[in-house]
Amino acid sequence: MWHKTIAAGKGFLTRLGDFIRRKHYNKTVVTSILTWIPYIVGSVVTALVAILYAKIFDYINHLSHLVKDNISWLFFIITPVCLLLGWWIIKKVSPAASGSGIPQLMAALDPKRDPKKVSTGFLLGGRTLIAKFTSSIIALLGGAVIGREGPMIQISASIFYIVHKFIPKEWPRIDRGRMLIAGGAAGLAAAFNTPLGGIVFAIEELARTHLNTFKSSLLYAVIFSGMTVQWILGPYLFLGFPKVDAVGFSMLGYVVLFSFITGLAGAYKGKLILQLIYLKRKLKKPALRILWVALSGVVLAFLFYFNKNVAFGPGKDIMGQILFNTDTNEISVWLLLSRYFGAIISYTSGIAGGVFATSLSSGSIIGELLMSLMNLDQENKLLILVAMIGFLTGITRAPFTSSILVLEMTDRHSAIFMFILAGLISSVAARIIDKKSLYQRLEWNYLR
Repeated sequence: MWHKTIAAGKGFLTRLGDFIRRKHYNKTVVTSILTWIPYIVGSVVTALVAILYAKIFDYINHLSHLVKDNISWLFFIITPVCLLLGWWIIKKVSPAASGSGIPQLMAALDPKRDPKKVSTGFLLGGRTLIAKFTSSIIALLGGAVIGREGPMIQISASIFYIVHKFIPKEWPRIDRGRMLIAGGAAGLAAAFNTPLGGIVFAIEELARTHLNTFKSSLLYAVIFSGMTVQWILGPYLFLGFPKVDAVGFSMLGYVVLFSFITGLAGAYKGKLILQLIYLKRKLKKPALRILWVALSGVVLAFLFYFNKNVAFGPGKDIMGQILFNTDTNEISVWLLLSRYFGAIISYTSGIAGGVFATSLSSGSIIGELLMSLMNLDQENKLLILVAMIGFLTGITRAPFTSSILVLEMTDRHSAIFMFILAGLISSVAARIIDKKSLYQRLEWNYLR
């Protein structure tokens, strides 16, 4: 079926290319148009999938709230069952769809990878796309502490990979690596509505060559995916407009302290994830691996049931509470531990799910607890945002991406220098724990 679809698509693109050539006599113009089309198609499809994905996540999160408010004991049933089903889909459909998806994209772009051992299609093909989408949604239905941003990056890269396969031989040559980089950037831009964040992410995490070699294709992808999302959903901010006062140097010491602490916390999260993944691999018997996933679901259900606040899901509602002073009395150390270890347990169970949103929510909780401990002004949310940047940087080791993402999510340009400083300080702190990021460590698993 896939081969017939690809053949039909190539036939259509061939006819389209012939039509453009007949209408335009300037060879440069024709080449440019034919080069843009695959990026535009990939970007628009990515944006539509990202919108659908986000709507489904929001709907499932709403269902989880209903379960929590009315029949919270049900988590002890649905959480283990959904984790097992999400894990089974990954195992049977595409093992490369587990976890965040960013290490898989990094491996697909790594020149050291042996294509004969690990193909790009295995890492980013249609089966991987379907398994990623389905597994993450089913796992979230059970309350898994996961985000959709990492998975969306792999899904987007898969879309661009599939589009690249449709390109006819008669068209100008389009480098697949550049399309995959553009796909990853478009996915993050569409997931968070952060076009600059998508560009910086591609440069900081994905690019193995100088920006000049792929800057145009990267901009095409980010612009068209971002424009499509905004055309459908309107110009929105992922986190709204929290109050931020970053004037003067009175907050400088706190920025350094908060970012250093959260950088360590984020790095430890990555370290624990790796240790549990390596421990799980030692379980050779299928029955023991099934038991691992089932017990992970039971532990998560325990965390959800005995928490007054939202211990399940990505954690966007937690960030909203903290950034806009609603129900902050329920922000506790127990909530922090639940979400921190809940995200680790969810990731290591083997389901599909990302760490971007869960890391931002954990960072916001640490920031709120530190501010309460130091009796700081609760109206100024600068240090909360700094803590979010610090935690995300600690696990990703991408300080500029983290800074720009939070900047675009909140539109707090007055704090840009504090944000960048937070990213740099937390990156230094994280290197004390491990010189490599979680993504870099996991990428090596796909290069063997």
